Amino acid sequence: MANHKSAKSRIVRNNKRAVINGARRSRVRTFVKKVEAAIAAGDKELAQTSFKTAESEFMRAVRKGVFKLNTASRKISRLSSKIKAL
Repeated sequence: MANHKSAKSRIVRNNKRAVINGARRSRVRTFVKKVEAAIAAGDKELAQTSFKTAESEFMRAVRKGVFKLNTASRKISRLSSKIKAL
Protein backbone atom coordinates (compact mmCIF):
# COMPACT_ATOMS: atom_id res chain seq x y z
CA MET A 1 0.00 0.00 0.00
CA ALA A 2 1.22 3.48 -0.82
CA ASN A 3 2.37 5.59 2.10
CA HIS A 4 3.32 8.87 0.45
CA LYS A 5 0.86 11.34 -0.98
CA SER A 6 2.62 11.28 -4.37
CA ALA A 7 2.44 7.47 -4.48
CA LYS A 8 -1.28 7.58 -3.74
CA SER A 9 -1.72 10.15 -6.51
CA ARG A 10 0.12 7.91 -8.94
CA ILE A 11 -2.19 5.00 -8.14
CA VAL A 12 -5.23 7.14 -8.97
CA ARG A 13 -3.59 8.52 -12.12
CA ASN A 14 -2.44 5.09 -13.31
CA ASN A 15 -5.96 3.69 -12.93
CA LYS A 16 -7.40 6.56 -14.97
CA ARG A 17 -4.79 6.09 -17.69
CA ALA A 18 -5.41 2.33 -17.77
CA VAL A 19 -9.09 2.95 -18.50
CA ILE A 20 -8.31 5.51 -21.22
CA ASN A 21 -5.65 3.32 -22.85
CA GLY A 22 -7.96 0.33 -22.74
CA ALA A 23 -10.63 2.32 -24.55
CA ARG A 24 -8.14 3.40 -27.21
CA ARG A 25 -6.90 -0.16 -27.70
CA SER A 26 -10.49 -1.40 -27.99
CA ARG A 27 -11.28 1.32 -30.55
CA VAL A 28 -8.34 0.26 -32.72
CA ARG A 29 -9.39 -3.39 -32.51
CA THR A 30 -12.91 -2.45 -33.60
CA PHE A 31 -11.58 -0.71 -36.72
CA VAL A 32 -9.35 -3.69 -37.50
CA LYS A 33 -12.36 -6.03 -37.20
CA LYS A 34 -14.24 -3.88 -39.73
CA VAL A 35 -11.37 -4.27 -42.20
CA GLU A 36 -11.16 -8.02 -41.61
CA ALA A 37 -14.93 -8.38 -42.06
CA ALA A 38 -14.73 -6.56 -45.41
CA ILE A 39 -11.84 -8.80 -46.46
CA ALA A 40 -13.79 -11.92 -45.48
CA ALA A 41 -16.77 -10.66 -47.49
CA GLY A 42 -14.48 -10.07 -50.48
CA ASP A 43 -15.42 -6.38 -50.76
CA LYS A 44 -12.20 -4.68 -51.81
CA GLU A 45 -13.68 -1.15 -51.95
CA LEU A 46 -15.05 -1.34 -48.42
CA ALA A 47 -11.85 -2.95 -47.20
CA GLN A 48 -9.74 -0.11 -48.60
CA THR A 49 -11.89 2.65 -47.14
CA SER A 50 -12.08 1.00 -43.73
CA PHE A 51 -8.33 0.30 -43.90
CA LYS A 52 -7.59 4.01 -44.21
CA THR A 53 -9.54 4.80 -41.05
CA ALA A 54 -7.99 1.84 -39.22
CA GLU A 55 -4.51 3.00 -40.23
CA SER A 56 -5.10 6.50 -38.88
CA GLU A 57 -6.51 5.07 -35.64
CA PHE A 58 -3.41 2.89 -35.27
CA MET A 59 -1.12 5.87 -35.74
CA ARG A 60 -3.12 7.95 -33.27
CA ALA A 61 -2.75 5.13 -30.73
CA VAL A 62 1.00 5.09 -31.40
CA ARG A 63 1.21 8.84 -30.77
CA LYS A 64 -0.68 8.39 -27.51
CA GLY A 65 1.64 5.58 -26.42
CA VAL A 66 -0.87 2.72 -26.51
CA PHE A 67 1.04 0.73 -29.16
CA LYS A 68 4.67 0.81 -30.20
CA LEU A 69 5.40 2.00 -33.72
CA ASN A 70 6.79 -1.32 -34.96
CA THR A 71 3.77 -3.22 -33.67
CA ALA A 72 1.35 -0.88 -35.42
CA SER A 73 3.42 -0.93 -38.62
CA ARG A 74 3.50 -4.73 -38.63
CA LYS A 75 -0.26 -5.03 -38.17
CA ILE A 76 -0.97 -2.37 -40.81
CA SER A 77 1.38 -4.12 -43.23
CA ARG A 78 -0.36 -7.46 -42.73
CA LEU A 79 -3.79 -5.93 -43.26
CA SER A 80 -2.54 -4.17 -46.38
CA SER A 81 -1.15 -7.38 -47.85
CA LYS A 82 -4.48 -9.14 -47.21
CA ILE A 83 -6.32 -6.38 -49.07
CA LYS A 84 -3.87 -6.56 -52.00
CA ALA A 85 -4.45 -10.31 -52.20
CA LEU A 86 -8.16 -9.77 -52.89
